[in-house]
Amino acid sequence: IRGWETLFEIGEKIVYGSTGVCEVENIAPMDFAGKGEKELYYVLHPLYQDGVIYAPVQGTVYMRPILSAQEVDRLIDGIPQIEASVVEERSLTTLAAHYETILSTHDCRELLTLSMSLYEKKQRARQQKKKFGQIDTRFMKRTEELLFGEMAAALDIPVEKVPDYIAKRVGFPHPVPSERQQESL
Repeated sequence: IRGWETLFEIGEKIVYGSTGVCEVENIAPMDFAGKGEKELYYVLHPLYQDGVIYAPVQGTVYMRPILSAQEVDRLIDGIPQIEASVVEERSLTTLAAHYETILSTHDCRELLTLSMSLYEKKQRARQQKKKFGQIDTRFMKRTEELLFGEMAAALDIPVEKVPDYIAKRVGFPHPVPSERQQESL
């Protein structure tokens, strides 16, 4: 059986590619190719969506352990030092590619910086009475899903509570509105 060495254990929460946080439900040899040659697979359960993922232990999709609660707190504590620069790009293809590049790093600090940049861009659009772009909206939502999902799993709190947790930790007078909360404003 190929891939007997595993990085993760059953019950562990990991970040799996663009899916986000998954729990390792099982690790088992499987023969998906039907060649009689078994390969070791992680059986993953996404925390924030339905379904089951069968991922080869030696696969090419990005996987890493989720941050610890202490790492999340350090990340949040660093928010005041993050300088969010708004990306103004006329080409929607170039803008989407820029955002996709950041998402593909799977780095929470990069995701946090992107989220703050998009929030700033949305605030500017609102102040100028302009519409916040569809590409920006889509990536803001996706960034928050990945970032807040991992933070929630690490802190063992519901995803909806993450903006309040961040606000209290950083000392903001009001909670940080998520994209979903902003849509209802």
